[in-house]
Amino acid sequence: MTAVAPGVYRDAWGIPHLYANSADELSYLQGRTAAYDRAWQLEVERWRGEGVLAARLGEVELGWDRFARRAGLDATGRRCFDRLDADTRRWLGAYVDGVNDGLAAGAARAPEFAAAATGPGRWRPWSPLSVFLVQHILFGTFPDKLWRAHVRRTLGPNGLALFETEGPGGSGSNAWAVTGARSGTGAPMIAGDPHRVLELPGIYQQVHLSCPEFDIVGLAFPGVPGIAHFGHTGQVAWAITNAMADYQDLYREQLRRDGEQILVRDPDGWVPASVRLEPIEVRGGPTRQVEVIETARGPVIDVDARTGEGVSLRTPTLAGGDLGFGALPALLRARTVVDVEQAMAGWVEPVNSVLVADTTGAVRRLAAGRVPVRDEQNRRGPVPGWSRRHGWRDGWAALPSAGLVDVAVHANDRRPGDGADLGSVFAPPHRGRRIRELLAADRPAEAIHADDRLPADALRDLLRAIPPQELAGPARRLRDRLLSWDGRMRADSTDAGAFAAWRAALARRLHDHPALAPLLVPTGFDALFAPWTDPCARIGYALDTIVTRLHHLGGDPAPAAAAALAEVAADAERQWGSTHVLNPIRAAADAGIDAVIAAACGTVALSGDTDCVLSNASVPGVTDACRRGPVARYVWNLADRDASRWVVPFGADGVPGAPHFADQLPRWAVGELVPVVTDFTRLHRQELP
Repeated sequence: MTAVAPGVYRDAWGIPHLYANSADELSYLQGRTAAYDRAWQLEVERWRGEGVLAARLGEVELGWDRFARRAGLDATGRRCFDRLDADTRRWLGAYVDGVNDGLAAGAARAPEFAAAATGPGRWRPWSPLSVFLVQHILFGTFPDKLWRAHVRRTLGPNGLALFETEGPGGSGSNAWAVTGARSGTGAPMIAGDPHRVLELPGIYQQVHLSCPEFDIVGLAFPGVPGIAHFGHTGQVAWAITNAMADYQDLYREQLRRDGEQILVRDPDGWVPASVRLEPIEVRGGPTRQVEVIETARGPVIDVDARTGEGVSLRTPTLAGGDLGFGALPALLRARTVVDVEQAMAGWVEPVNSVLVADTTGAVRRLAAGRVPVRDEQNRRGPVPGWSRRHGWRDGWAALPSAGLVDVAVHANDRRPGDGADLGSVFAPPHRGRRIRELLAADRPAEAIHADDRLPADALRDLLRAIPPQELAGPARRLRDRLLSWDGRMRADSTDAGAFAAWRAALARRLHDHPALAPLLVPTGFDALFAPWTDPCARIGYALDTIVTRLHHLGGDPAPAAAAALAEVAADAERQWGSTHVLNPIRAAADAGIDAVIAAACGTVALSGDTDCVLSNASVPGVTDACRRGPVARYVWNLADRDASRWVVPFGADGVPGAPHFADQLPRWAVGELVPVVTDFTRLHRQELP
C-alpha cells in the first residue's frame, strides 16, 4: 500500500476511511470521527444506556428509562468493562477518548441539540458496552415470551399454534455464501442484508479502518469500536444473521413486602431481594421514582399487573458480566476462516449464525454466542423462579460449526443440523427457500436483494376456498384477480396494492373474530413491550398461520375473508407504493428539522414486504408504512475486495441536510449498491475540527 498520512479520508459517498499508525490510535480516530458524523445519535444511545433519555426528550421516553434502570444496562456495561483484558480496555478507552474529543465539534453540526435544549456530555470507559446492550437487549426471545404467556392465559395451549411465526421484534435477515466454484470469480462470495428497525440516522455506519496491523472495511455500530457483524479484511470476510437461539429466560417472581424489605420466594423459601429507588428526571415534568429489584435469577424488569408477580430477566451477559467484547479487536486482525472462528469463540450475545470465507477458498458456517443449558419449558414462556427445575445448569450448549460444500443460506429459518435445536421460534421458511431458488438460477446478488415475490400461499388457499357464487360481482372479480396475480409486491403494482388492502381488511376482521376476542384483554405488561404484545400487530404478522389453524379454536376464517373482499373491492386500484412508504424512527421530533429531513428524503415508495427477500416490512391491519427493513446491504467479493459493494438506507453522515445525510437512499430504495473503495489515493483527506 502507498504510504498514507494518518487521518480521516472520504470517498464520493462521504464514507469515512481512517488511517493511523497503531490500532489504539485508529480506535481513537474511529471514535472521534463517529462523534463528528453522528454526535446526536451517539448521545441518544448513551442516554438510553444510562436510562436518562426522558430528562432530554420528555415523558415519551419514560418507559424506556424505567426499563433501562430496572435491567441495569449501564451497570452491566461497567461490570463487563471491568472484566476485559488490559489490552482490550486500552483499545476501548482510546475509542472513548476520541468520542469525547469529537463531541463538541459534532454537536455544533447537529441541530437536534439546540432543538432539545441540551448539549453533549462525557462518555465513560464502559459507555460503548452499554450502547451495545441497548441495541440488543430486546433483540432476543424474552419479549416474545411475554406474548406467549398472554396467548396461553387467554386462548389456552391450542392458541399458541396460531402464532408460531416470526414476531414483530424479530430480526429477519438474509445472508448467503457460495464457494469459488459457484461465484463466477474463482473465489468465495458472501452477501446479504440485516433487517432491523429502520432508524434515522441508520444503525450501521460504513467505515474503512487501516493501520500497519490490519486493513478492514465493514459496517460498524456508531458508538462501538471496530467492526463486529459484517467485515472484509482483504483476506477473510464474514457476515451474521440472528441464529434465533433462545438464550434469554423470564422468571415469575413472587414478591412480598416486609417493612423496608422486599422478600422473594426462592426454592428454599422467602429471602430478601436487592432493592433500591432511583430517580428519573423528566423534561417538562416531575421527577419519577423507579424501584429496582434484583433476585437470584436476575433484575425484575416488569410487574405483571394481572397477577402482581414480578418478571425477572436472565441472560448470559446480565448473569455473567461478559459481553464478549474481546472478540472485536481479534476480528480486526483476522486473516483466515480459522482466525474468525477463534475470535467468535469469545462471543456472548446475541447468538449469531456466521458465514465466513477467505481467499484460500475456505468457507465455513458456525454459530457464535452462549446458550444456557436448562429445562425445555424455559423456552416456552415465563417459568416459576421458586422452582429448582428451571435454574441454569453448568456450561453452555454446544454450537454447530461446519464447512461449506457449495451454497449456504441463512434467513433465520429452521435448519436441521445448523442450530435448529438452539431455539423454538424461527422465521418462516419463505425467504430462505426463495434465496436458494434464485442462487440455483444464477441470479446476481443485487437481484436477490431486490426480489419482491411474496409467497402468500396460505392466503391464496383461503381465497380459493371461498365459493365465487357466494360473492357479489366486484368481490368475485377481485378474488379472481388476486388468484391470477404474480405475487410481486412491486411499489407500482395495483394488484399488490389490492392484495395488501384485502389482507389488511382480513386482519382487522380476524382481530374482532370471537375465537380471538380473549386476546383483547389487557396483557398486564409494560407498554414498552407493546410491539411484541399488541394483538393487532401479532395477528397481522401471523395471518398465514392463523388462517390455516384457526380451526384449532373452533373458528373459520372464510367468512372474514369474503367480507374483506366485499369491503375493499370498490377501491382496489391503488398502487402498493402509495401506502407502503418508508417511515423510519428517530429521536426528538422538531418541525424545523422534520422539514429539512423531508426535503432530503422525500416520500419513498417501497417494493417488497415482510416475507419477501426484500423484507420491507409492514403490519397488515395496522399500517402499510415500513419501519423494518434492510438496514444495510453488502456483497463481499473474496477475489477482489474493491469489487465488493454495499449500501445503507440513508447516508454516511447523521446531520440532517448534510450532503451525505441521505444520498444513498435512492439507490437503497431500488436495490442498488455503491462501490467499496479501499485505495487511499482515490480518496480525499478531511481535517476534523
